[in-house]
Amino acid sequence: MEQQRSGRKVFTGTVVSDRMQKTVVVSVERIFRHPNYSKLLRRRTKVKAHDEEQKCRVGDKVKIMETRPLSRDKRWRIIEVVQKAV
Repeated sequence: MEQQRSGRKVFTGTVVSDRMQKTVVVSVERIFRHPNYSKLLRRRTKVKAHDEEQKCRVGDKVKIMETRPLSRDKRWRIIEVVQKAV
């Protein structure tokens, strides 16, 4: 997780759905250490992000940033496409 000067959270994730208009579903993976057993664990969270130009496709790696509520479920927006899907 990065933080820009505005204090908003920035994550990198993979687009898993682009079926909606101007909205994509992004899967964000976080890795953390278990508090008792010290094992590394992976957890995935799916969030909806605003894609104004509709340039993201399934499989793209994107950078998303926290924003004001845009709809009932949308609280993130696409900053940039880091890597296009093959």
